[in-house]
Amino acid sequence: MLEQTLLDIALDLSQSIPKKALYQRFMTAVNQVMPCDAVALLEYQGNELVPVAVDGLLPEVLGMGFAPHEHPRLETIMGSRHPIRFNADSELADPYDGFLVIDPKRVLDVHACIGCSLYVEDTLVGVLTLDALNVGAFDNISDISIATLAALAAVTIRNVNLLTQLEHQEEYRLNERESSFKQKPLKKSDFIGETPCMLALKDDIRIVANSDLCVLISGETGVGKEVAARSLHAQSKRKQQIFVQLNCAALPETLAESELFGHIKGAFTGATKDRMGKFELAHQGTLFLDEVGELSLGLQAKLLRFIQEGEIQRLGLDRNIHVDVRIIAASNRNLLNAVDEGRFREDLYYRLCVYPLHVPPLRERPDDIPLLCGNILTHFKHKIGLSNAKSIRLSAEAMQTLLAYSWPGNVRELQHVLMRAALKASAESKGVIIVQRHHLSFARERFNPTATFNAASMVTSSPSPKTSNTDVSLPLISSPDEESSTAASTILDTASFTNEAQPSPRVDTSHSFNDLVADFQRQVIRQSLEDNDQVWAKAARQLQLDRGNLHRQAKRLGLIV
Repeated sequence: MLEQTLLDIALDLSQSIPKKALYQRFMTAVNQVMPCDAVALLEYQGNELVPVAVDGLLPEVLGMGFAPHEHPRLETIMGSRHPIRFNADSELADPYDGFLVIDPKRVLDVHACIGCSLYVEDTLVGVLTLDALNVGAFDNISDISIATLAALAAVTIRNVNLLTQLEHQEEYRLNERESSFKQKPLKKSDFIGETPCMLALKDDIRIVANSDLCVLISGETGVGKEVAARSLHAQSKRKQQIFVQLNCAALPETLAESELFGHIKGAFTGATKDRMGKFELAHQGTLFLDEVGELSLGLQAKLLRFIQEGEIQRLGLDRNIHVDVRIIAASNRNLLNAVDEGRFREDLYYRLCVYPLHVPPLRERPDDIPLLCGNILTHFKHKIGLSNAKSIRLSAEAMQTLLAYSWPGNVRELQHVLMRAALKASAESKGVIIVQRHHLSFARERFNPTATFNAASMVTSSPSPKTSNTDVSLPLISSPDEESSTAASTILDTASFTNEAQPSPRVDTSHSFNDLVADFQRQVIRQSLEDNDQVWAKAARQLQLDRGNLHRQAKRLGLIV
């Protein structure tokens, strides 16, 4: 069995398979031959180990990053070229404490654990870890088998990176001599999001990054427009040069021109020496003008002149200065409306909006929330004084509450909510900190985080006498998730809704669309499990999902505690 699985992995690596599918098939193969409850494949990026594929761990782990010096087990694994078997009662804390899918509250104090560093041509590329709650699970697994599996894991990471680099190289080869093949990849933690709208945004950023075109980024407050701008700069040919940021809304009217373009000594009262403005500071780099719509019409004219001529003039100086700067602008307002109202120059708008980018609000990408939570709780725990905490995670009820909220403040609000909640939770527990629903507080006080939604109260039906024994409590609502809609159709196809005389179920529209859809998804999963004797693998096959995805959906919906 082991030899066949290793051969299957090797064959996968020799074929043209999508990047995500490579990781998924590797994890599936490991689960088939290794008696483990959790598997993690981590890539070494900079000074962090970043999970790129996990099985048996909560989805927020994929948004985290592990600094080896903070996790002695990972540091020990990285320090050896051979498989490391930890004693079942090892005093070294496990980095996945509190993140097991099957027992999320458990601290992994006594369990079996194997780890192996991953090398490609003497270069460390990552780490593979295997954990099992059965302390003797790996006793019959030889080091040679583990090392072989680790070698294939290393090649998997290398192949995925090569595919990414080749994709980038193909995009830029006709335009730039320096291809993306040589670019340093962004750390995963820089820009979190795997939903279709975020993947499309990342693609747009990659396409426009290596040009010098002006880019206008739109999006609501707190969505991450600055992160998008920094990501764009980090993938551009100017990435080794300076990135200068200026919040135009914070500029005092009397100092705005000097701040942007600089001044010479004596240009105005208080100008005691020459001073460069942001344009000169950003020479050969990138200037990010946040909230560009707040600039006065006079400064807009000077900004337009720079874009047209590539020259600026310091206050008090009678000559022009040439600067080489790439402009990225952003606004949380509709600038076209501002143009119509005469508050923003139309010619400047079209000069800035050569390549528009839109960062979607958080409510349009709820599936990214678990990844964002894992990333935020990992990278901000130092800021809130919880650096000694083994781990911080959210209960199923807390995650369900976060998914139900509308997030008017977007990712920034999510950061604040999580930091407040983590501090409250830390006062109630030591070791693994678990954020519960009652720890959450929101800017919109009318949102009730303890509210629960009952399917029976949402949907009522009026069955005809001919169908009185037919369960019609399921609302006929499609999930926005393609896989979930497939699942829904699978269930509905088997239901007895063929009687034309039967009225459609009535939906209680006092609940939100998202709440109705989530409740329907819960009913679909419950019914499938009931039909398949509570066997998750069979239910997953019936719903045409992989087992891991079904577990994640159930966890998100609060069906697994």
